[in-house]
Formats: sequence, C-alpha cells, structure tokens
Amino acid sequence: MALATRTANPPSLIGSVWRSTVGKKAVMAVTGMIMLAYLVAHMLGNLKVFFGAGEFNHYGAWIRTIGEPFLHHEWFLWLARVALSVAVVLHGVAAYQLSRRDLAARPVKYRGRGRRRTSYATRTMRWGGVILGLFIVWHILDLTTLTVNPNAQEGRPYENLVASFDRWYVSAFYIVAMLALGLHIRHGFWSAAQTLGVGSARRDRLLKALANGLAALLTCGFIAVPLGVLTGVVS
Repeated sequence: MALATRTANPPSLIGSVWRSTVGKKAVMAVTGMIMLAYLVAHMLGNLKVFFGAGEFNHYGAWIRTIGEPFLHHEWFLWLARVALSVAVVLHGVAAYQLSRRDLAARPVKYRGRGRRRTSYATRTMRWGGVILGLFIVWHILDLTTLTVNPNAQEGRPYENLVASFDRWYVSAFYIVAMLALGLHIRHGFWSAAQTLGVGSARRDRLLKALANGLAALLTCGFIAVPLGVLTGVVS
C-alpha cells in the first residue's frame, strides 16, 4: 500500500512577495510614499499655527469632521491613524529584515570609498529610523493623548502645542528628529524611485533634486514651528 505523501500548500502571492527582497523593497517604497504624503499634509497644517490660535484651533476641529455626515465624528481621523500606523510598522519591519538579510549576505565588509558610502547611507537610515521611532512615540503621548503635555487642554491644540514647545528640551528633540527625517527622506525618496522603476539615466538628476528639495522643505517647515514658539513669534 503506497503511503500518501503530503504536499506543502503553495505560498500565497502576498506571502511570496513579502519573503522576497524585491517585495520588501517595494513595500518600503510604497509605505514610504504614503508617509511622505501624510508628512506634506501634516506640515501644511502645522504652519497654520502662525495665523493664530483661532485659525489653528479651527483647523484642529475641522479635521475631526472630515467625511461627515457619511462618516461619524473623528472616524476619518482614526482611519487615517490606523492606515498610517500600518504603513509605519510595515516600513520598519521590512527595513529591519532587509538590513539583517544584507548583513548575512555580505560577511566580508566593503573596502575603500564604496564601503564608506554604503556605511554612511546605512547608518543614516538605521539611526534616523530609530530616532524617528522614538519621536513618534513621544509625539503621540505629547500632542495626541496629552499624557506628557503640561497644562493640557482638550480641544485646544494651539495652547497644547505652545505648552509643549515652550520646553526647550522638547523643541531640541523635535528639531533633531526633523533633521533625521530630512536625511531619511533624502535617501529614502531616491531609493523608492529606483525600486519602483521610476529612475533612469535621464531622470536621475531631476529625482535627486526633487529628493533634496522635499527633504529641505519638510525639514524647514516642521522646524519653523518650535523655533516660532521659542522665539515668541508663536505664543
């Protein structure tokens, strides 16, 4: 009597994509673009603080009503938070696994200029990612849940922002995180373009200029807010 042999179930398409190096890079590229779109919108919203408490608090109330009456109050905001959280987790996990895979595949270190360039890019993305991860946790506790924000007032985002950045060490941490974000975007945007097949010999110069421009714009836009509070422009 022949013994029945068990055949392993073929891996799903999603599983196959996730396990491959190209798939992980594609996940990083797509999630990176999602986060970049969010950052642009978030920066523009933050800059409303320079128009005064009334304008900024009105903006804070408005984003909680997006989608009404089809969506309930704050549903859009929570859907956006969930989608962004999924993107951040997938981006971080893919980055970590690719880093481990890269180290395992290259037991012999690069030498010379190639090694220096690779090491710089790797360290920038790795430590920048760690700093941003810590910053995200603090930022949520500070300005979303208001857990670590002194004199927090529910429904008063302008006052809460000023109370937060009026502490020099919070502003310093924020500025360092935004500098790390700029470097992350500068390198990540270029890498994402190559992964998604957008790059080419003709487009390389334009893509590099766009990466540098986006990084500088977002860094300056975000840093302007704590600097505004520290200098008294926003108070």
